Amino acid sequence: MTDKATRIDLFSLRTAPMRVFHLTWMAFFVCFFAWFACAPLMPLIAREFHLSAAQVANINIAAVAATIAVRLLVGPLCDRFGPRRVYAGLLLLGAIPVFAVSFTHDYLSFLICRLGIGAIGAGFVITQYHTSVMFAPNVVGTANATTAGWGNAGAGATQALMPLLVAAGMMLGFGDAASWRVALVVPGIAMLAMAWAYWRYTQDCPQGDFVALRRQGVSVDSGKKGGWASFFTACGNYRVWMLFVTYGACFGVEVFIHNIAALYYVDHFGLSLKDAGLAAGLFGLLALFARALGGWLSDRIAARRSLDVRAALLCALIVGEGLGLVWFSHAQSVGLALVAMLTFGLFTHMACGATYALVPFIDRKALGGVAGIVGAGGNVGAVAASFLLKGVGDVQHTLSLLGLAVTATALCAMAVRFSEEHKAREAELRDRALSAANAAN
Repeated sequence: MTDKATRIDLFSLRTAPMRVFHLTWMAFFVCFFAWFACAPLMPLIAREFHLSAAQVANINIAAVAATIAVRLLVGPLCDRFGPRRVYAGLLLLGAIPVFAVSFTHDYLSFLICRLGIGAIGAGFVITQYHTSVMFAPNVVGTANATTAGWGNAGAGATQALMPLLVAAGMMLGFGDAASWRVALVVPGIAMLAMAWAYWRYTQDCPQGDFVALRRQGVSVDSGKKGGWASFFTACGNYRVWMLFVTYGACFGVEVFIHNIAALYYVDHFGLSLKDAGLAAGLFGLLALFARALGGWLSDRIAARRSLDVRAALLCALIVGEGLGLVWFSHAQSVGLALVAMLTFGLFTHMACGATYALVPFIDRKALGGVAGIVGAGGNVGAVAASFLLKGVGDVQHTLSLLGLAVTATALCAMAVRFSEEHKAREAELRDRALSAANAAN
């Protein structure tokens, strides 16, 4: 696909790639805000519905389980219908369970709504797909990591803001039960507004809309296979499954921490709901820069060496994440826990960025399938961590075991290797994009 952006003009909305850049991270921010809006309120919700520890664990599993199937689905859908239609549709449909959760009255109804809300986590795959078709090889890693990172910060924002919205409701005279329900209307409204903005101001690729271009006889496959052909092609590439595992180790842990952090700080350290939300929010807000840093670093070192060094960077970041997670699990004071959480959180978010800095180079002919499978790996990791917690029954011990498992998955990153022919082809694409940009200037 031609006319891809070769640089990120951060303060410009004049070009289609930059409009997509900003609206993808905004849409993903809203998705993450809504996806984890219930997490910091779980102490209130658990008390009202008299939830057991096992039921809370089931709710956490439901919150991420549905995302696996939907992430696998949206990649091929983007190849066929274009990311603009798919993202707007996901935001519209995802708003339904977000609004519905305010009307839940018991464990079962809440569990069903959390399962439905989990589908909006698939916005990540569309975010990565859309920036991948808009940006050239020399900056695509940075673009992917930055949009995902700024979007991920929605999880940190919701951890900090939802308890404040509940507190505001109480100040206005609402009780606990009414306050958290009113607060959860806010992310639903935000999703509807973002669906309209995404439909109105973005396009599928630099040339325009996929469907319209195909009707005109213009090839818009950008070298990709469409629909399920993309998915099955990606399934046959071992590198996809290596990144599936590594993304489960970094993004899966990130999602798991978002789900349990506030409750952990309340139960283990005795913090108030507001303070626990602020503490947990710090972890998510690291995504504002850390994920972009991982992608930028991957682009920088690959410019001087080769694709293999991107995998080596990912390996190092995952090792740092795993060791930091073990440290966090043994922290005995709030202060030390915060330092440990921010340390392993930095490595976690950077590893997420470094993973998706690799994704566009795995198989350009099956980008939707690759992005969908790797993205689903993140949620498989989160579900596995939640089942581990349910089986172990103790958060501290679970975090320690999880840290050791994460460290071991670094071997999968080192297993991602490329042939000399593949590396030469990617270098040629990069040089061609830079030459075209220089000629245009």
